[in-house]
Amino acid sequence: MYIVAVQTSSLSNFLQLVSVFVIFLFVLAATYLTTRWIAGYQKGHSFNRNLKIIETLKITANKYIQIVQAGDEYLVIAIGKDEVCLLTKLTEDQLEALPEKAFEAGTAADGFKEILDKVKNHMPKK
Repeated sequence: MYIVAVQTSSLSNFLQLVSVFVIFLFVLAATYLTTRWIAGYQKGHSFNRNLKIIETLKITANKYIQIVQAGDEYLVIAIGKDEVCLLTKLTEDQLEALPEKAFEAGTAADGFKEILDKVKNHMPKK
């Protein structure tokens, strides 16, 4: 009789484990589907055709300067913790485009090598 009780207990424990695993998978799938649905809903409702951030410069931990394209105008704004201020307006001619060679492979590595060589030259030798 003791052996039957042990087998029933083991079977009961195994079934509980399987049911908890199935519930976990259900919750995981529901979370994934809900997240995808909300992302799609927000993407459809936040589509901006008239505003675009062109460039951002971080001044301090919570202060930035941004160039924002609003329609055909370019605005330079300062963004702080609690405020946004218009600094100036720019024309398209006043914007300086990034040179294409800045994005070529190896340019960043060359710059790092130059910096590393300068640091090595300034380090005291033993």
